[in-house]
Amino acid sequence: MLTELTIRDLGVIPESTVEFSPGLTVLTGETGAGKTMVVTGLRLLSGGRADAGRVRTGAEKALVEGRVATDDLAGPLSDAVEEILAECGGDRDENGEILLARQVSAKGRSRAWIGGRGTPASSLADLAGAVLAIHGQNDQLRLLGGDEQIAALDRLGGDRVAPLLEAYRAVRREWRTAAKDLEERTTKRRELAMRADQLTFALEEIDAVDPEPGEDVELTQTIRRMQDLDGLREAASTAWGSIDEEDGAADLLGRAQHALANSGDSELVGLAERIGELTSGLTDVSADLGTYLEGLPEETESLDGLLARQAEIRNLTRKYAPDIDGVLQWRDKARRKLGSLDVSGEALDKLAADVAALEKKVKAAAKKLTKVRTELAGDLGRRVTAELKGLAMPMTSLVVEVAPSGSFGPVGADDVSFLLSAHKGAEPRPLAGSASGGELSRVMLALEVVLAEGDGGRTLVFDEVDAGVGGRAAVEIGRRLARLAERNQVIVVTHLPQVAAYADTHLHVAKDVAEDGVVSGVGELDRDRRIEELARMMAGLDGTESGRAHATDLLEKAQADRGAAK
Repeated sequence: MLTELTIRDLGVIPESTVEFSPGLTVLTGETGAGKTMVVTGLRLLSGGRADAGRVRTGAEKALVEGRVATDDLAGPLSDAVEEILAECGGDRDENGEILLARQVSAKGRSRAWIGGRGTPASSLADLAGAVLAIHGQNDQLRLLGGDEQIAALDRLGGDRVAPLLEAYRAVRREWRTAAKDLEERTTKRRELAMRADQLTFALEEIDAVDPEPGEDVELTQTIRRMQDLDGLREAASTAWGSIDEEDGAADLLGRAQHALANSGDSELVGLAERIGELTSGLTDVSADLGTYLEGLPEETESLDGLLARQAEIRNLTRKYAPDIDGVLQWRDKARRKLGSLDVSGEALDKLAADVAALEKKVKAAAKKLTKVRTELAGDLGRRVTAELKGLAMPMTSLVVEVAPSGSFGPVGADDVSFLLSAHKGAEPRPLAGSASGGELSRVMLALEVVLAEGDGGRTLVFDEVDAGVGGRAAVEIGRRLARLAERNQVIVVTHLPQVAAYADTHLHVAKDVAEDGVVSGVGELDRDRRIEELARMMAGLDGTESGRAHATDLLEKAQADRGAAK
């Protein structure tokens, strides 16, 4: 849910901060006041295209900030928000909300932030897409696309479709990978055979040496000791003898400790204890020296053999990796790769059989999707048609067709089409050729009303969804938007008083025309000012008593209608 929106130097708005409430919020104002700038700001927060022409004249940059609360989101939408927030490293504020920000410079450069961290606009689009949905005249065109229509149908299916679609995508990925492997092995048989020979030779070379992990480092240390064996033995022996021989360090310290310990003086006894600690440490050093001497190689060992082994190891590290551990890792990868380069007849026959078996699984998974979608298509058509009857389209019906696409695409083997029938018995025609802009708006609203019954917690923005509508249909639009707002936050830019009267919150965009340009701001209306605004919207009757009376009557009836509906 959107809780706050701040706009600076965007269009005719120099700076304005608006707090949004749950439920239905309407945004009204005179033509040119800047209502669309609020929607433009929301589009920028949704990762939309950054247009330098939207920067206020004379300003260097425009900035839009929005705070969103996600407490009411659930399921995949909530998971998507948390995943994106974690990926970009953003944080929630002290209220648990996420700050989204977008900046556009007058030169056209754009920057985006999520939770205080810079991020690509695409990440902003992904996160905002889970929280915010904007519907306007341009957005309705997306409804004409097949991808949007199949997504709408799947959204209605919810938990019925999601696991089937996930299972289909998983087996499709496996099938495509196997088919690609088969094609590559078949068409590049000669090249793969040569590569297999190269890997085989390399593996045989490494296996012939049969190196151990860390052997290169151990050999270097051993050879260095062999080359200076006498000096090392003499140094260790001298040190060991100085500690452990008669009158050595250990013997002298022992005498000193004994003398002090028997002195009877507490201070000297304390010093004796300290000498005891030194003696203990010296004993450990002596033991380590003994171990070191025992570990030195015998003079009879062949240095030539060690140098030859080191040459073999270095030959491998020169070809395959910087050290012997890397060589062993390369060997393991090469063995796995060699298994995928088998181009023998037996291997290709087995792979072809695997591809055929996977294709059958893909067909079965797609068939399950088709069956559920076909059932959903009838349900969606009936429910949207029922909504359209109350939106001044009483004879119009929506027909949702599911037909074979002829291929296994990312979302199945179906083509979904939304068709409109103008009246009973009329042949259904595609939306693109049978609906005007106003009708598309109402079809889209009817779809949202139906689809939103299965989810909640989102912010739905409607930009002049009531274009070309009036009278009773306008009341029905207001009623449906109010119903939609019971589970979602709904923000509507409208010019119809019948719609505005149903709002929980009424925001007004006011403009001030001066010699140097137009300045606009957004503010919330109290009841009296709201009645004045409704009267203005009713053919400019704000200055008359009859206009205020009509506006008051309209507001009270709409609010009473909402109360009765609850």
